Amino acid sequence: MKILITGANGMVARATIDYCHSIGDQVVAATRQQLDISDIQTVFDLFESEKPEAVINCAAYTDVDGAQSNADACYKANAFGVENLALASKKIDAAFVTISTDYVFDGLKSDFYTQRDTPNPRGVYAESKLDGEIRARNAYARSIIVRSGWIYGAGGTNFLSVMHRLLAEGKTIKVIYDSYGTPTYAVDLARRLRELAELDLPGVYHVTNSGNGTSYEGFARKVCEIQGFDIALLESVSVSDLKRPAPRPVSSKLACLISEKLGLAPLQNWEKALAEFLK
Repeated sequence: MKILITGANGMVARATIDYCHSIGDQVVAATRQQLDISDIQTVFDLFESEKPEAVINCAAYTDVDGAQSNADACYKANAFGVENLALASKKIDAAFVTISTDYVFDGLKSDFYTQRDTPNPRGVYAESKLDGEIRARNAYARSIIVRSGWIYGAGGTNFLSVMHRLLAEGKTIKVIYDSYGTPTYAVDLARRLRELAELDLPGVYHVTNSGNGTSYEGFARKVCEIQGFDIALLESVSVSDLKRPAPRPVSSKLACLISEKLGLAPLQNWEKALAEFLK
């Protein structure tokens, strides 16, 4: 399959590019510098010249706190850019997969969020991602929306991705004990993105590693257990202690109602995935 992957320098994009190459796909990888997805003419021109069979959108504005003061840039990437990609995919009759977030939910539910739950985003980043979902579906009925969260992996710069390196250096790290999610290994997410592109069944999918989810502290404790780090390096804090600019859901654990019914096996347990990453 010929696949165009946007945001090619990002963690999820790199994992997806690697996986697609490994199964023999022809991959067109477009970095942010090569493709500004908010420029509709540039998007249309690239799609017309390359004519991919499927598009996997990994481009996004991901600075949750920065979005509060930079809403224009956030919406350009997460909403208007997604709409442009959907429109261009429709024009060339390509499957379209785009990544959304667990942050579209308000976090007030203690159990898993499924597709039956109504999104209620808090903060500019979350609002822009939900707007992108809506724009994609309105522009192209064939759109596949993948909500995921707590994504980590090789080359990632977020806390979950670098935690093990900080601990290996003997640094004390603050870990939140009262915020919960479902960790997602970028390699596993990449495989599922490719599966969904081939399945080509539009809709909203929740994609995370399986298991009961955890807190940031629980994730950190598991890192210490696997790697033999001193658990005394972990400083437990409440989410309210950090006073970050953007609100975040206290619990954003995701579960999918439809994947297994479509023959898609659950992703491996998050603890097993974490061990694989740390190797």
